[in-house]
Amino acid sequence: MVSASAQSPTDYQTMIEGNARLINLSGQLLGAHIAHAGLIMFWAGSITISQALNYDPTFPFDEQGLSLVGNLARLGFVELNGSGQLVTVYPAFVIGMLHLVASAVLGAGGLFHVFGGPKRLADAEGRAKKFHYEWNDPNKLTFILGHHLLFLGVAALAFVAKATRWGGIFDPTVGQVRLIEPNLNPADIFGYLVGLTPNGWNVWGMASVNNLEDIIGGHAWLGAMLILGGVFHIVVNAKIIVPIRLNADAILSYSLGALSFMAFVSWAFVTHNTLAFPSELYGTSQVTGGFVQILLGILFLGGHLWHAYRGIAIDDGKAPTSLS
Repeated sequence: MVSASAQSPTDYQTMIEGNARLINLSGQLLGAHIAHAGLIMFWAGSITISQALNYDPTFPFDEQGLSLVGNLARLGFVELNGSGQLVTVYPAFVIGMLHLVASAVLGAGGLFHVFGGPKRLADAEGRAKKFHYEWNDPNKLTFILGHHLLFLGVAALAFVAKATRWGGIFDPTVGQVRLIEPNLNPADIFGYLVGLTPNGWNVWGMASVNNLEDIIGGHAWLGAMLILGGVFHIVVNAKIIVPIRLNADAILSYSLGALSFMAFVSWAFVTHNTLAFPSELYGTSQVTGGFVQILLGILFLGGHLWHAYRGIAIDDGKAPTSLS
């Protein structure tokens, strides 16, 4: 039997398990991603319904660990009365059911792409063919990246619309939902990136923001930049960009690195910023949520380094189990 160190990266990839078996099967890998999104939707829907059904108005809201219902209250989808209790859990139940329906649709889509659709999108018909990729083709990879950025930008702007036009969001400083007039001053918004706040420099950087106007203004800028970035990556030839390693492990390492960074940013907001995550809505869940975020950040960082090393080995023509 040939040892792993003597095998080529391509030979090795045919032996490993999990999603790695789908590295060169763009259609089936898409199915795995869609099914994963369905699992996330199912978790969100089922836990939201469970929390809504277990809500007890005789106990303080912030002591019941209702993190997802609390998030719906923060977004203004469920209403709190003057005593800090939910007026009704019905909107939370409806939103949970919508997530369950979405999870079923995504699950069906994932099963179709895994078992019924073409294994490679290059063999598909219609527009789906355009999303077939090769790991060493930067133009196609950035074309797909551009579409991801468009969706993220639309989601960010939808949040801005919810806060400014579609009912508003919860403001803990006044204890109620209100419409927000965003601050779009770039000096104010981008100053937070280096810790510059209206009250001077703060070590917490972005997590030190202390008013909803700046939070919503930041999302407006973020949404606009994501959409512009999406358009750029779709229409501009990727070869003008600084060259980077292009193989499946390298691309995965970049994604895990970004997830790690966002987990650490989320940890700072969850544990420090009571404006973005009001204690009256999250209560004891904030400690648990912060611990989970920091744990995920460390886990993703380890995955980033592991897959980065594998990507280097593959580029050097070695088996991805060894860098020697």
